[in-house]
Amino acid sequence: MTTSPAPATVSTEPPADKPGMSNLSQRIIFGLIGAALLLGSVWYSAWTFALFFGAVQMRMLWEFYRMMRQAGYKPAALLGGVISALIFAGVLGVVVVNNTTDSIGQGMHVIVGDARSAGIILMGILLLLPVILILREMAAWPREQQDFSPFSNVGVALLGLLYVSLPMSLLNVVAFTETGYDYRRIFALLLLVWASDTGAYAAGKTFGKHKLAPKISPGKTWEGAVGGFLLTLAVGWALGYLLPELSLTYRLVAAGAVAVFGPLGDLAESMLKRSVGVKDSGRIMPGHGGLLDRFDAFLFILPVLALLQLLWG
Repeated sequence: MTTSPAPATVSTEPPADKPGMSNLSQRIIFGLIGAALLLGSVWYSAWTFALFFGAVQMRMLWEFYRMMRQAGYKPAALLGGVISALIFAGVLGVVVVNNTTDSIGQGMHVIVGDARSAGIILMGILLLLPVILILREMAAWPREQQDFSPFSNVGVALLGLLYVSLPMSLLNVVAFTETGYDYRRIFALLLLVWASDTGAYAAGKTFGKHKLAPKISPGKTWEGAVGGFLLTLAVGWALGYLLPELSLTYRLVAAGAVAVFGPLGDLAESMLKRSVGVKDSGRIMPGHGGLLDRFDAFLFILPVLALLQLLWG
C-alpha cells in the first residue's frame, strides 16, 4: 500500500516587504534635489531668488512655531507667517529701491512700487503687532490645557519673527549691491558655510578630543571648530576668483564671521531642539530634517554679514 505524500504546507504569513530606500540613499537623492533647487533659483534671476528664499523663510518660521507648540505654547502661526512674508518683501523693497539702477533689470523694476508699499504696510503692522497678539490672547482666555501665561504665547510669536524671519530677510542685503542683484555673493556665502561645516566635520573626526559644548551638541569639538575656521579662511581667499572686486581683507573678515557665527547658529538651534525634545525641526527633506536644520547657521551669520556690508560697502 502506497502512502500518499503529505500536502505541502501553505504559509499564511504575508510576503516580506521589499527593503525600503536606505537613509543614505534618501540623503543623497533629496540632497541633490534640494541643491539643484537652491543653486538654480539663486543663479536664474532675482525673481526666483526672492520667491525661493521667501518660501524658505516662511517654512522655517512654521517649523519654529511647530516646535514651540510641542513645548505647550500656542503662538499665532498664521499671523506670524503673513508678517514673515511682509518682512521679507519689505526688506527686499528697501534694498531694491536704495540700489535701483538700470542694471537691475526690468523685471525687478516692476516690483519696486509694490515692495515699497509692502514696506509701509509692514511698518504699520509691526507697530500694532504686540497689541494684535495680546488681543488674540484676550479673545482666547482662558486657554484649556496650558499652564503658561498668555503673554508667553505673545513672546514666542515675536521671538519667531526676530529669530527666524528678520535674519533671513537680511539675505537681500547680501544679494543686492549698487549694481543690482549679484548671485555670486549668495554662491560665495554658500561656499563659506559649506567650508565651515566640512572643515569642522573632517577635523573633528580626525583630531577631535576636547568637547566644544557637550551639553548642547556632544559631537562638536574645539579641534573641529579650528578646522572649520581654517578651511573657511582658505575658501575666503579663493573667492577672489569669483569676486575679484572684493578686497582680500573684506573676504577674510567675511569668512571669519561665517566661521565663528555659523557654528553658534547651529548650537543655538540644537539647544532649541533639546529644550523641546525633538530630533529634527521638520521632515520636508527626508534624511536631512527640516529647513531650520539646514539654514540654522544663516540666522547668526546674516545679521553680521549685512552689518559688515553696510559699514564696509
